[in-house]
Amino acid sequence: MFTGNGIKIFTGTSHPELAEIITRRLGVPLSKAEVTKSGIGETNVRIAESVREEDVYIINTGCGQINTALMELCIMVHACKIASAKRITAILPLFPYARQDKKDKSRAPITAKLVANMIQKSGCDHVITMDLHASQIQGFFDVPVDKYLYAEPSVIQYIRSNFDLSRIVIVSPDAGGAKRATSIADRLGVDFALFHKERKKANEVSRMILVGHVKGKVAILVDDMADTCGTLCLAAHHLAEAGTERVFGFVTHGILSGNALKTVEESVLEKLIVTNTLPQQENLAKCSKIEVIDIGTVLAEVIRRSHYGESISKLFDEVPY
Repeated sequence: MFTGNGIKIFTGTSHPELAEIITRRLGVPLSKAEVTKSGIGETNVRIAESVREEDVYIINTGCGQINTALMELCIMVHACKIASAKRITAILPLFPYARQDKKDKSRAPITAKLVANMIQKSGCDHVITMDLHASQIQGFFDVPVDKYLYAEPSVIQYIRSNFDLSRIVIVSPDAGGAKRATSIADRLGVDFALFHKERKKANEVSRMILVGHVKGKVAILVDDMADTCGTLCLAAHHLAEAGTERVFGFVTHGILSGNALKTVEESVLEKLIVTNTLPQQENLAKCSKIEVIDIGTVLAEVIRRSHYGESISKLFDEVPY
């Protein structure tokens, strides 16, 4: 039984709803911290209760005003560090700047490495993130990173509860997501297909070539994140042309920026299922095709296991109850 002794859970301003879900699941109160902005835009943090020799968890995700969220996290970590916290864990469901993970052209920065340095130098002892966009980011840290925390068990549970597996095909919208899609397909015992993308230039797909049999099937597109949703909806269109009966989308991080909601609403996607690693209340109100899976229970169990020194790897394969 989780007693909550020796643990403090704080949240920044990026996703307080998720922090409330986590603390409610654990049966502990959300610890008090004041996060404000000065007249010139500086972030001010005051930790309003003692953290001396406590196991501290700080929840902030990479969304909204992402630079503000990142600075809040670093300042909160630093504040707890110099207040003599025993251990500080940063919980970043969506790691900020995860797509800037390599030097893809001359004089380009590797911003994900810079972010890792900032979090680490602030005094963070442990990082927990979900469906990390690029595996090499864990190597940017010299502290433990639990990045093999996937939304996959939640997705598999949803598919088993809502679909006839004999008619399902799991589809990756690009070759980069093939490993994720094949893992889900193997665990469900269903077929797999993928798209090969050819680009004219960055962010502009010239054509998509489907590899696999999808005719007469219910296609489920899976990816780690949906930003503008252009690729996802284009893939859904090609699947419909290839003879699929229905098309659904599953993504862990529903960023849904720009005209994404309009694109999804006008697409052949029957539903786009996302998790609540990012706030989704406004998106749910604006788009009838969005559905949200709660991963707060998974993160709460991660905190419980981490606090008691138990293995987290069990959560790679199953959803906690």
